[in-house]
Amino acid sequence: MLSLRSLLLLGRRRVPFSAVLLQNSLRACSSSKSSSRDIEALLASTRTSPNSSSNSSSSSAADEWGDIGEELTGKKLSKEQLIPVLNKFLQRQSIRQLAAEHGLKPKLLIEAFSSYRRKILEAKVLDPEIHILLSDIVHAKGHVDDLFPSFLKHAKQIYPHIDCLDDLKKISDLRLPPNWYPQARTLTRRFVFHCGPTNSGKTHQALERFISAKSAIYCGPLKMLAVEVYQKANAAGVPCDLITGEERRYASVSNIGATGTSSSSNPISTSTITPTASSHVACTVEMSSVNQRYEVAVIDEIQMVRDAERGWAWTRALLGIAADEVHLCGEKAALSLVVELLATTGETVEVHEYNRLTKLTVEEAALETLEAVRPGDCIVCFSKRDIYAVSLRLERMGFNVATIYGTLPPATKLLQSSKFNDPADPCNVLVATDAIGMGLNLSIRRIVFYSLVKPTFNRQQEKTLDVIPVSQALQIAGRAGRYRTQYAEAGYVTTFRAEDLPILREVLASPVEEIEAAGLHPTLDQIELFSFLLPNATLSSLLDIFISLSQLNPHYFMCNIESIKFLAGILEHIPLPLRARYVFCCAPVDNKSNFVCAMFLKYARQFANAQPMTVHWLCAALKFPFRRPANMAELDHLLSVYDCFDLYLWLSYRFPDVFLDQELVRGVQRKLDEVILEGVMNITKLLRASGTGGGGASVGGPYTRGGGGGGAHSPSARSKQISMLISNSESDMNASSSTPRRDNSNSSNNSTSTTSNYEVPYVKKLNGN
Repeated sequence: MLSLRSLLLLGRRRVPFSAVLLQNSLRACSSSKSSSRDIEALLASTRTSPNSSSNSSSSSAADEWGDIGEELTGKKLSKEQLIPVLNKFLQRQSIRQLAAEHGLKPKLLIEAFSSYRRKILEAKVLDPEIHILLSDIVHAKGHVDDLFPSFLKHAKQIYPHIDCLDDLKKISDLRLPPNWYPQARTLTRRFVFHCGPTNSGKTHQALERFISAKSAIYCGPLKMLAVEVYQKANAAGVPCDLITGEERRYASVSNIGATGTSSSSNPISTSTITPTASSHVACTVEMSSVNQRYEVAVIDEIQMVRDAERGWAWTRALLGIAADEVHLCGEKAALSLVVELLATTGETVEVHEYNRLTKLTVEEAALETLEAVRPGDCIVCFSKRDIYAVSLRLERMGFNVATIYGTLPPATKLLQSSKFNDPADPCNVLVATDAIGMGLNLSIRRIVFYSLVKPTFNRQQEKTLDVIPVSQALQIAGRAGRYRTQYAEAGYVTTFRAEDLPILREVLASPVEEIEAAGLHPTLDQIELFSFLLPNATLSSLLDIFISLSQLNPHYFMCNIESIKFLAGILEHIPLPLRARYVFCCAPVDNKSNFVCAMFLKYARQFANAQPMTVHWLCAALKFPFRRPANMAELDHLLSVYDCFDLYLWLSYRFPDVFLDQELVRGVQRKLDEVILEGVMNITKLLRASGTGGGGASVGGPYTRGGGGGGAHSPSARSKQISMLISNSESDMNASSSTPRRDNSNSSNNSTSTTSNYEVPYVKKLNGN
């Protein structure tokens, strides 16, 4: 019989007395799956809310009412009894099949089960129906499969998409990407594939057609390449616009003022001329328009469809650009895949193969010592630590060294390359990373690989070390002996260490692995449809669910979206509409820099509060004017500040009503570029001042790139660091709040009032939506 106390408890919880009698009878006999469901239905009224099974509510219930499940069964359950039952539950194939049928793929199943297991083992008091089920299973009166309805209910609280699985699967069906681009599907496009190694003239042939066309678009992998095409076309008398994520330049004389003007005395002056579009456009591939009709399109470095993070942009351009004639430039390794993808659209490919224009020779011996360095040499390092060490040692030996690495601003890279290329300049040795692999025309006699091992991040953002891939080795080595330079007769390649030379020979002799799949990316429209069905899910959760449910054809893969999820985690507590949140999370943010992440968070907070961000606000936040760096830590900090300006400019084209002073900010950024260039020109002095002996790694402080924060892609691990930076920065800004603020009432007149058709991945115009 039940105690009086148990009856009182059940009465207070509004459970019918008949339910109590039924529970006793069920406990007296063997439980079946149907009886478990009956118990679950009868006791559903004991829940006061969907979260009543949480640990905190269970704890408070225990204090007030005691353990109802134990009163009903008359048996106490221990962890030692429960763990084997729960483990057996997960191990059963029937459970895995049932889970898959309800949309719980292996990864989600493990995560949901871990949460369910933790809920049971950590609860001070179990929900009565779970207690009854477990008691029956432990005492051989029930089957472990009887736990599945309870488990599924818990899983639906974590993953609410399970209830609308069919609709979500339709939205995330990515098996026919060509259908996303109706404008291109109205055309029968002619494709020409220019394939060949580096320095074979393949891109030159495609650009000849670009310039001769009535209208054309060039899509390149880097801003520097787009700038080069923009300059080349305008120099040839063909009006061409430049469109990148952070910049727009227009060809006609009447529109040049729209890019802003500045002087040394006033770096934040500008003009306000409304631009008009030219018939030719040079852009970065992410900014290519799939709505505009062109006669000719050129897609450069098409092999980057395989890139784990950016591949989606080349896939989008390949399938979606509406041009009568499309020229593809890149490695032959992409040819088979391109033919397969275009076969689904009924389009064919004409192939033009090219051979290298100059001879490339692998030397018989390794360099082994920096004393063997000669004019025209480029030493390629895969870490800034090595760049700093080699640069410092060469400078001590009397060499005048140019330095190029990935995080330098484009203008600084170009000036360093010009300095190295000039035969009259005493700078005749280059130390660089793989940033020279594309985007820079360099007069190099010999490439020297300082190492063949390159640190990379896999799809889980884990750092790994591996020998550079064949395609990258060929691209870097191919920079030696470039056609129409002073070393055009022949180029040479070798290694610094003798033990690396046989490996280099083997790598360069290996065939480039065929590309088997092209990248895809969730579109904003797809994520919005998900959010309609799952209104309470965060952006990170929406992305996770989308990836888990997505269906792909074998010729495609899902690009890595960890950087977007990382930024979504940072912004999770900031109230933003989904469209704006998605755009912010697609922004070019250096996730490894705490300083840049902190500034990104400031931008989002200001935007959420509808607070306009003026040039004066930004200069106060970034502490303008900038002083010349005295050591490497200060140079690294200035590079992070430069990224913050780039981020502002990128956002200003998406949200012009809030990021008001686009051209004024660009003027300040130019001044910063000059300061950074001065620091890079004296990099060996900065290294000596840092006292690192060229190591470079110990000079970091709270403002350096990376910020010393391990776990660069874990929002929870770094939120405190970022918040601390924001707090310190805001304190400094408050201390200097005496700076007069400008009247912003008419400031929108000083910025571009239109939003370009060229947006972040698949994002439509934001103004007016």
